[in-house]
Amino acid sequence: MSPSPAPVVGIDQLVRWLSLHGLSIVLWVTGALITARFVQWSIGRVTRRIDDAFEESDALVRTESAKHRHSVAQVIAWILYSIIYIVAAVGVLRNLGLPVAGIVAPATIIGAALGFGAQRIVQDLLAGFFIITEKQYGFGDLVSLGVSGSSVPADGTVEDVTLRITQLRSTDGELVTVPNGQIIKAVNLSRDWARAVVDIPVPVGVDMTRVNSFLDRVGHEAYHDPSIGPLLLDEPTVHGLTSIGIETMTVRMGARTLPGKQFEVDRDLRLRITHAFGEADITLSPSTITHPAAPEVPAEQRTGA
Repeated sequence: MSPSPAPVVGIDQLVRWLSLHGLSIVLWVTGALITARFVQWSIGRVTRRIDDAFEESDALVRTESAKHRHSVAQVIAWILYSIIYIVAAVGVLRNLGLPVAGIVAPATIIGAALGFGAQRIVQDLLAGFFIITEKQYGFGDLVSLGVSGSSVPADGTVEDVTLRITQLRSTDGELVTVPNGQIIKAVNLSRDWARAVVDIPVPVGVDMTRVNSFLDRVGHEAYHDPSIGPLLLDEPTVHGLTSIGIETMTVRMGARTLPGKQFEVDRDLRLRITHAFGEADITLSPSTITHPAAPEVPAEQRTGA
């Protein structure tokens, strides 16, 4: 009995399908990966050029336009990735023999069903779109984000902004990811300019004219100091008394700084104030106030009559 030719025909069909459709699928997948890597390389080159321009300049902080360009580049990359993979998926489906036009109607029904469960994703995308277009914050900004359902804000430096998420690097080095749709309040601490505020507790009864004189001197020296002066937009000023307690009074001093530099200026001013008041023998805490020594009581009075 002669062998059946069916297996030979099956192998021939498989080889023919692999040589046509199989090779096409491999080309679609490979092309999508190569194109995505090219987009990643191009966007990385653009962002590196933006960063290098800032590092090579004399500017101490990034400009708002540079931060916005950095964020827009990341969003463009995200959109291009989505387009590349969608086009590749359609090409693969066609080579698999699946009618793309025929799955439009079922896909619409499935999309509508998923839409009810994916409302948060759509909300994230819309919120991210407005964050980028309205320039609420961008790469490198120091922000405090109020998150829905959390009483503690998310604080940190913006490392990535896409249409769906915002990633922050906290002061502890933690990477915090916040969906854009859950952001109910965005406080940009590094937009245009910032303010360093220092509250100084002094004992009740201290000579305020002397205190204000020393604070004015501290502000003048800081403004003309080449190490901290470039971070100040104007000379620090004394705002006066802000509160009066039983044992202490609080004097406030403020200074306008470059965006994001308020904490550095705050620390420097506190150090200068501590040194200046120490040299002037002005105490900053009621617990360190030295009271006059009580007169010594004779031994016979201590033991009684």
